[in-house]
Amino acid sequence: MPSGPAAVRICALAAGVVLAAAAAAPAATLDDRVYAVARQLLCPVCRGQTVAESDSTVAREMRAVIRRKLAAGETPAQVLRYFVGQFGDSVLAEPPRRGVSWILYAGPFAALACGLALAASRIRRWARASPPAPETPPAVDPADLDRLARDLDALER
Repeated sequence: MPSGPAAVRICALAAGVVLAAAAAAPAATLDDRVYAVARQLLCPVCRGQTVAESDSTVAREMRAVIRRKLAAGETPAQVLRYFVGQFGDSVLAEPPRRGVSWILYAGPFAALACGLALAASRIRRWARASPPAPETPPAVDPADLDRLARDLDALER
């Protein structure tokens, strides 16, 4: 790796390339930003639809509010906080990661970990178990053998 002035020139060239690529990338339009925020909000009157998907009057009004607030310079987080203040956390398409809602995020991983631990425990127990002892035939009573022999003789006649 070069050192000294050559390294500085290489770093400056790399930084210039990155900045030029960032400047050439198209900036998100206001419509894109409105859509991105609207995707994060559930329509209060439509079941299971986001504000971006819904065509209800309420959803159209919410998109208009989003547009006005973003055009006024508010950040998407501020717009989301505004709607949470109006409708509560239920307006968010993704539940907030705090309080009891952590169960929604951690629950599946905890269940998977418990299931794997249980399976490993059962497999270890099964692998350690000694094979069952072979069964010994029951003791035969000599009187039974005599009766069997008589019955076989009677069948042969």
